[in-house]
Amino acid sequence: MITLTQSSIKEVKNLLAKKQAEAGSGLRLSVQKGGCAGMQYVMEVDQPHEGDTTIEEDGAIVHVSADSEEYLKGCHLIYEYSLSDSGFKVQNPNASRSCGCGTSFEAKGEEGTYNPADDCK
Repeated sequence: MITLTQSSIKEVKNLLAKKQAEAGSGLRLSVQKGGCAGMQYVMEVDQPHEGDTTIEEDGAIVHVSADSEEYLKGCHLIYEYSLSDSGFKVQNPNASRSCGCGTSFEAKGEEGTYNPADDCK
């Protein structure tokens, strides 16, 4: 479903330790309508929900929301280290385009259906 890079495994474990997350908690990855390209990634530390797909690798736990699976299938979760923009990034084969900031994308098959101005009304 989702591939975790070594950098993302390390940083998910660091995040869970820093937040003193309860047993079973992980990085929840989901998408919702919004952002500048139509769909935005949402990440938070959370317990698993019914229907989630849970990926556990070398002590790193990622929960993928059931309603987001179709948008995230085949993704790579990476953690990039940079002076100006370190953080989790999603390389998404289901995106026809991504915004410049890397936090939102336009899903293949949904091109042109999202107008960000509609969110401001």
